[in-house]
Amino acid sequence: MMAEPDEICFLSAAALGQRYAAGALSPPEVAERHLARIGALEPALNAFQLVDREGALRAAGEAAARWRRGAPLGPLDGVPVTIKDNVDMRGLPTRNGSVTAPATPAAADAPLVARLREAGAVILGKTTTPEFAWKGITDSPLKGVTRNPWNTGRSSGGSSGGAAAALAAGIGTIAHGNDAGGSIRIPASFCGVFGIKPSFGRVPHHPMAGLFATVNANGALARNVADAALALRAMARPDRRDWYALPPAPENWLAGLRPRLRGLRLAYSAALGEVEPDAEVRACVERAIARLREAGAIVEEVGPVIPPLRPAFEDFWMAGFAHLLRGVPRERRDALDPGFRRIAEQGLGIGAERLLAGEAARAGLHARFAALHERHDLLLAPTAPHVAPPAETVYHAPGYDRWRDAVPYTLPFNLTGQPAASIPCGLSAAGLPIGLQLAGPKHGERLVLEACLAIEAALGPLPPPPLRAEAGEPAPAATPAPAPTG
Repeated sequence: MMAEPDEICFLSAAALGQRYAAGALSPPEVAERHLARIGALEPALNAFQLVDREGALRAAGEAAARWRRGAPLGPLDGVPVTIKDNVDMRGLPTRNGSVTAPATPAAADAPLVARLREAGAVILGKTTTPEFAWKGITDSPLKGVTRNPWNTGRSSGGSSGGAAAALAAGIGTIAHGNDAGGSIRIPASFCGVFGIKPSFGRVPHHPMAGLFATVNANGALARNVADAALALRAMARPDRRDWYALPPAPENWLAGLRPRLRGLRLAYSAALGEVEPDAEVRACVERAIARLREAGAIVEEVGPVIPPLRPAFEDFWMAGFAHLLRGVPRERRDALDPGFRRIAEQGLGIGAERLLAGEAARAGLHARFAALHERHDLLLAPTAPHVAPPAETVYHAPGYDRWRDAVPYTLPFNLTGQPAASIPCGLSAAGLPIGLQLAGPKHGERLVLEACLAIEAALGPLPPPPLRAEAGEPAPAATPAPAPTG
């Protein structure tokens, strides 16, 4: 055992607001508790690229003054959050998990960071990501291995692995993540928290370039559905810098969410395409689905609904990483994650014709899901085919192939731009979390969230993670978080 749970650090945003309003807690007190928890757990988790103690306490003090006046900015005022270190945060470097990225402080906040600040959120720091967010586990040449609080011998998933690990361990109330192939949902599943990837363009982003611009979506992770919805509502406010952004959502877009399950028509596909989940993952998901039927949902098993992904999208994926590689000076490339470099170099020779074939395949995939959603409100599947793998797993290698082991159930909804979420549905025999994925029609975030509220109520929450090491092994030490900065 590395640290006992701190009840205050596990409070929801609503519970914090109630205590702030009553004067029973203050934002600085809560921020200090979360910062202390970082100090206690970070050597084992390695979830933070940078801790901004000074900035967090300054924002918490400003929030406290507003609560004393009875004029909070909203339900996120004084609530601790974290930001993934591949978006800009004014005055802090954006390292992208890479030693090749300059340590130059960003000149301006990314849109979602600006929106969270405007809502009064207290940003604790920036969480770890694999280099250029390229894979579904989190380790990088810059920061090393990020570990899972359910068992530090296991991976936290990726690429928002630091976000999910910290959140599950009681650090931060809400975590920002982004997702271009499963990078919110995979770590949410592995770490036993809720995570939602909204429709493409729902949360404005800047800067945003390259092939992955049209598959990436910023979203939220939280220990409950309501907190994630609060964050998503704040982050989705408009910003003129993103030319991909959807029109501004109506003011009441996510207001008044209510649990909704009875009468919904749900399709369930255990394998989605060609990849079968592990037996205990399938059994856990199907126990959850039985509970949903008891709660009034109409669930139809539909079998595989898409063709194998790899033949159509391998070139598209490799070319996207090649674009990132071109931004790294040749003399710095030996410092890159070898797996990333190998795949990116393979993509350098992919031309326009093969990329256009990938875009055509995306259109065909969208047509398949659009037809499915004419008959079914939502699609259910496991979030990942396995529980969290060992922390030192070599990604996209014979033992852990990207297409077979990491993204077969999550990537399709990035390619089509649909909203999708992962919600905890149980634990494996070894005590590792398993996630149930829900995908909705494009722009259907409200439906996904309301169904998830009902599922959360039907299944109940997971307990806090035990923060244990692999059986028989001591908890590994990791590089401490960098010194606080202003």
